[in-house]
Amino acid sequence: MSGEHNLSVDIYKYLCQKIGCEDEVKVRRLTYLIDDLGIPSTKLKQITSGSKGEGLNLNGSDLDLMYIDSVFKVYESDNDIVPQSGLWNLLVMDTEDTHPCFTQLLLVNDHDLTFPTQVIKNLFQERTFSSELYRLFCIKGVSNIFTFTCTDIMKIHGPCISSTTDTIDVARCLKCDNWISQAQPWIKRPRTTWPSPDLISKITSCGVLFVPIGYKGSSNENLQWRISFSVAEKFLIFAFNHTQLLCYALLKIMIKEIVQKQEDLRNLLCSYFVKTLMFWMLEESDPSIWRPDKIITCFMACLKRLIYCVEYSTLLHYFIPDNNLFYLRFDFDEKDKMISILKNLFEKGIYCFAKSETLFDIITLRFKVTDSSLRRIVETQHKLMRLKYWFAHRPLTLLYYIVHYSSTKMSKSFFFVMLSSAHQNEPQILQDLPRSNNKHKYYKYKRDLSHLMIGTNSDAVAGWLVLASFFYVHEHYLLSLDIINHALRKCTSEKLYHWQIGLNQTQENLLYFFKRKELRTILKAIKVMCPKFHQNSPTSPQELQLNFCEKLLNLNPMIFAYFLRFLCYYHLHEQRSCKQSLLQLRQTIMQSLTTNQSYTYHDALSLICLGICYQIIGDTHSARQCFLQATEIDEHNFTSAAMRLSNCNVD
Repeated sequence: MSGEHNLSVDIYKYLCQKIGCEDEVKVRRLTYLIDDLGIPSTKLKQITSGSKGEGLNLNGSDLDLMYIDSVFKVYESDNDIVPQSGLWNLLVMDTEDTHPCFTQLLLVNDHDLTFPTQVIKNLFQERTFSSELYRLFCIKGVSNIFTFTCTDIMKIHGPCISSTTDTIDVARCLKCDNWISQAQPWIKRPRTTWPSPDLISKITSCGVLFVPIGYKGSSNENLQWRISFSVAEKFLIFAFNHTQLLCYALLKIMIKEIVQKQEDLRNLLCSYFVKTLMFWMLEESDPSIWRPDKIITCFMACLKRLIYCVEYSTLLHYFIPDNNLFYLRFDFDEKDKMISILKNLFEKGIYCFAKSETLFDIITLRFKVTDSSLRRIVETQHKLMRLKYWFAHRPLTLLYYIVHYSSTKMSKSFFFVMLSSAHQNEPQILQDLPRSNNKHKYYKYKRDLSHLMIGTNSDAVAGWLVLASFFYVHEHYLLSLDIINHALRKCTSEKLYHWQIGLNQTQENLLYFFKRKELRTILKAIKVMCPKFHQNSPTSPQELQLNFCEKLLNLNPMIFAYFLRFLCYYHLHEQRSCKQSLLQLRQTIMQSLTTNQSYTYHDALSLICLGICYQIIGDTHSARQCFLQATEIDEHNFTSAAMRLSNCNVD
């Protein structure tokens, strides 16, 4: 093997550790796929797009979500419409005066202009559906969806509603179930072997989407909608082999972390252009060249193609080539500077990434020779589950179905953990209407207990603490204490805690001993998540529910354990144990506050728990101090700290 081939293999291994190995990518995709599939039955269907949905987790990547609004149904022409009596939401495309890839959407001709609500009527200008008015309408709904996950206000960003921190991009879109005529030539055009006929068939069966943004500068921009192939593009990305995916990631890193550092070039190139370029490269090249020992050659070919596209201001849309994405994209000075930068990067070769944040050590190729895929899978799964609290709302039947039909041990294990987490939350989201019937209460008690017992398999500690809280609520204090003590014994230093980023050496050594175990066994043994309680949850202590404004309580496991232990001993009238638990709770919180570089939402909740304990024993002064400190941390008023402070009167 030549020196260049050896270097390519080393670069490939390095990139697998920096960007993700194949199994990591599978875990990421599975995570977001189950999130998309599991949205409860509503009028909105979710699609995770962008880097995260593609299986990449690059620096600065936001979460891109698309929601298909099924209230409206789009057809390409009147002839395609299937008669459906009584429906008011049928729209038809009008591309007569629009740029390729854009359309207007009109109410069908034989439909009268009666609308079910004034709100819907206000989105139309006569028979034309306004994309601008629809975006403004959507911003309220999106803000409500992300109450738990986005703690800042939303803004309009192109066709999307984005958080002001640019961590979430949400696009509400409409759908046409058929493959439109503008993209029909894509199906039959000459190509090597990619994409395959089966993949093409699958893509065309999914139809197209419409996002609310018009062609910039056109006279009726506010009435136009862009035709989106996001679903098709996701299928194509999933069909990349790992070398192709890494080349794609390299181009994205180069644009974001090197080219866009130039202030005057910041918004000229974007990820969508990189994706389009990759599609053309793969369609026109021999698939056999895309392998690990050729990754440098492949990337350089991609970069060379990008330089050509900028130089000639030509990058054709992959599905509708009549749309040149680079048409009037650059002025003379911008193009000249862009070409100069890209050529300079080309001359440096693969080592141009030494200027990037992600791959700064590419020259020394610092990667762990002993790096294990198991470690990376565990780390990736932990990282994703830390971020995605809303998995718990997924229907159990769907999770069971996916576990049953998963084709690999890894996916079965991964979904088993998610299923256990869903069971842990099921009693909280299935709140029956109150009944006085003792038989019904007994049935509900047994049903909830069964769910929570299964939920103990979600991780090492959180499931047990939710179960302990359940027994506390039902006044089984001694049983609750036994489970709390069991959970605390599991809170050891080698565990991977919710707030931890990455694995330490002790945890890596532990994984070595677990290497022959199933992934779900490993995750249950090593992972410690935070117990979560929803608003008015029947499994959370009443002391936490007293007029609290939090819609989701996400508590530090050790702090919640000491808090719950204090409550149990208080009701058992064991004053000595009660004081000891209060002391342990206070010490744990103070230690956390002194070691943290900055205070968080978790710290505010911890102080609220401590304040509640002081209130219970009649120490109002100390309770006020806790609530006051929590209020100072919670400057955006996301917790009940301020309300509790105002209700805490000093005698």
